[in-house]
Amino acid sequence: MVTVAKTTSQIAMHMGVAFAVMYVATGSIALGGVAAVVEPICNVMLLPLHDKMWERIRAKLEARKANSSHQSASGEMQAV
Repeated sequence: MVTVAKTTSQIAMHMGVAFAVMYVATGSIALGGVAAVVEPICNVMLLPLHDKMWERIRAKLEARKANSSHQSASGEMQAV
């Protein structure tokens, strides 16, 4: 129940901010309303792409870290 309330409040906050910014920028309630609806839709569509991008970045960093620690361990064994 808390998760639903939190998600609902986040959506309301995003919509309110989008409306306020567009209203201040244009003085138009209609454009503010459009921005309040379009902004969450764009977030819903783009968030999975954003998450995939960060998963790829994390995987590359972990692979580099594993590779460098493996090379480091190999170098230590060869030196002995």
